[in-house]
Amino acid sequence: MAMENKKKQNQNCGCDPYLLSLVENQQQTVATKLNKSTGLLLASITGGAAIALSVVCFPFVAPALRRVVLPYVPASTQQVENVMKALSKNSTGGKKLIDLGSGDGRIVLAAGQKGFQSHGVELNTVLVLYSKLAAWKQRIKNATFSRQDLFKVDYTKYNNIVIFGVEEMMPELEALFEKTLTSSSQVIACRFPLPNWKPSHIIGEGIDTVWVYEV
Repeated sequence: MAMENKKKQNQNCGCDPYLLSLVENQQQTVATKLNKSTGLLLASITGGAAIALSVVCFPFVAPALRRVVLPYVPASTQQVENVMKALSKNSTGGKKLIDLGSGDGRIVLAAGQKGFQSHGVELNTVLVLYSKLAAWKQRIKNATFSRQDLFKVDYTKYNNIVIFGVEEMMPELEALFEKTLTSSSQVIACRFPLPNWKPSHIIGEGIDTVWVYEV
C-alpha cells in the first residue's frame, strides 16, 4: 500500500520515471548497506564483549579443567578464627606456615599478623595478585604468595600446613603428607578431615570445623 502511494506521488510530481527509478534503487542500496554495517557493528560489539568476559572469567573457570578441582570459596570470619586458635595451640612453637589453595589470602594475612612467616600457594593468577596487593596495602611483610601446584610444594620448610580442600583430594593429600612432613609439623584441615589420620583436637562445628593433626 505504501509503495503504491509512493508511486502515485512520484507520478503526480511530473518527474521522469526513469530518473525516479534510479533514485529509488540508490536509496534501496544505501539502506541495504546501512543494515549490513549495523549488523557487522553489533556482531563486533557482541564478539568483543564475549572475548573480554572469557579473559576475565578464565582464571576462575580453569580449575574445573584440572584433575582435582579446588574451587575458590572464601573462608568465613569464624573459619579464620578457628584456624588462628589451632595455630596458637601448636606445641612445637613453629612459626612457618603454608596455606594450600590460599584463595584471597585471608588466612595467610591473619597468620602474618600473628607473627607467622606465612605463605599462600594458589593456581588462580588473579587471586594471587589480589592477595599480594592486600598484603602490600596492609603492610604485612611476612605474608607472601605464589602461583604454584600444591602437589609440587616442598613441605619440609613448614611447621604448619593449612588446607581448605575438597573431599575428593584429601586421601591424596594425606599420602603426600605422610611422605614429606617432618615430625614437628601440624596439619590444619578445614571443611573436610583427612580420611585416616586421627586428629589431636577439633575446633568449631559445621562448615567452620577445623581438624588439627600433629605429625
